Amino acid sequence: VTAKMILHRLLLLVTCFCALARNSLVKGEFYNLDFSSSMENILPTITRPANASRTFYGIMFDAGSTGTRIHVYTFIQKDPAGLPVLDKEMFQSVKPGLSAYADNPEMGGNTVRQLLKVAKKTVPRPLWKKTPVVLKATAGLRLLPQEKAQALLEEVQEVFDESPFLVSNNSVSIMNGTNEGILAWVTVNFLTGHLYAKSRKTVGILDLGGGSTQISFLPKSKKTILTSPDDYIAKFDMFNTTYQLYTHSYLGCGLIAARLATLGALGAEGLEYRVFKSTCLPKKFKEDWTFGGITYKVSGNPDGYTGYKHCYQEVVKVVKGIVHQPFEVKGSSTFYAFSYYFDRAVDSGLIDSTRGGVVEVRDFKKKAKEVCNKMTKYRPISPFLCMDMTYITALLKDGFGFKESTVLHLTKKVNNVETSWALGAIFDYLKSLKIH
Repeated sequence: VTAKMILHRLLLLVTCFCALARNSLVKGEFYNLDFSSSMENILPTITRPANASRTFYGIMFDAGSTGTRIHVYTFIQKDPAGLPVLDKEMFQSVKPGLSAYADNPEMGGNTVRQLLKVAKKTVPRPLWKKTPVVLKATAGLRLLPQEKAQALLEEVQEVFDESPFLVSNNSVSIMNGTNEGILAWVTVNFLTGHLYAKSRKTVGILDLGGGSTQISFLPKSKKTILTSPDDYIAKFDMFNTTYQLYTHSYLGCGLIAARLATLGALGAEGLEYRVFKSTCLPKKFKEDWTFGGITYKVSGNPDGYTGYKHCYQEVVKVVKGIVHQPFEVKGSSTFYAFSYYFDRAVDSGLIDSTRGGVVEVRDFKKKAKEVCNKMTKYRPISPFLCMDMTYITALLKDGFGFKESTVLHLTKKVNNVETSWALGAIFDYLKSLKIH
């Protein structure tokens, strides 16, 4: 099965979502995705033979906590009455993320303006006015004070308005974590073919960003649904089947935010005078570290202990009693894990950067011990690698409650398609889907 065929199936899924409705008789929120409008308002209207293919584009900005990424998707419409097929994707990113410009929105807007130049080079000039441009921000902006986040969004909106692309009223927004989880789960399960299986066997997804982390899976046991908080269960219909998805986003539990929490730097004052120490860092390590536009002085503990055991005692406080433990993750479920799960596994040598890999939770624990007990060896890769790998281990074990034997598929792409919510989001936008 080719990537294009799989993507065509993904679009087929989109057409099968029904109108949004609130079901007050069943626990949780009801997510029905309404596919109601046609593609005619965004397709080019250049005169051509009736049997000719038409090409159109979509631009999606992913404004994350550590960087801003642009995806320019090229679609081909072969049959006017059929569904478009994804032909290719152009991707580029810049660092830091928008949240780093909380006190200087104009500079933040300029990073988006620079990335738009890439879109202009990719999209043919005659199609600019027909090509929608969208930016969805995630945890980086969610963590900011509302007025600062709004100022950044308004600046981006101005940049979009001055661009030659198609801009609608909802082109710039902050996406909530539930939407991230749903879109990522649906995309991964379609790309892996699980939603076509008669057994209804699916895979869960784990997404670890810089500011937040998401978990989504289809519960097999009613006990999971009954013992979960109401807002952790999302219901939606597709293929005439109702699915109840366990999905939640933990703001402040992303990898970079967890570093701040471990160091005790979240919300701290007097940053110019304070040094934040940790046993998770090399003893002789000391430098300024910037995140979200704020600079922190961090160091190892030169006169104290280091190593995995002491580091674990620090990081486990970030997740213990905060992250909900779903009933059935203690079973034999299979999960796809991406973003920082993948990146740190590559950095530590746990998996290959090209092929990815299949590991068990215990493999993260084993590698974390190795990294923490040999900090000098791994410091050139990242002085935070011990802290990050230990945090991932604590998040999986003491946070979500996974067994050490739980299988994780670590991947950056599935069938050559990015395991990101961005592709699902552009499909949603092009099809005028609304998730409430």
